[in-house]
Amino acid sequence: MPRQGQSVETCIMGHWFKQTGDEVKAGELLFSYETDKSSFEEEAKADGYLLACFFGEGDEVPVLSEVALIGEMGEAL
Repeated sequence: MPRQGQSVETCIMGHWFKQTGDEVKAGELLFSYETDKSSFEEEAKADGYLLACFFGEGDEVPVLSEVALIGEMGEAL
């Protein structure tokens, strides 16, 4: 979860644009999230497949937490 300002400690997970098992390309929208003041959309940083999502829509997520895993199909988690 990206940090959005020095005082932001958590964000609320919004909508997932990709589902587990979907192919992902770097630069494609992956998920949206909100702070107490604004909402954002996050792009995938790598090509591969969305192997796992660690948080669901509406979850409170600590900043700088891993929220998903992108890799190759069949890769051990």
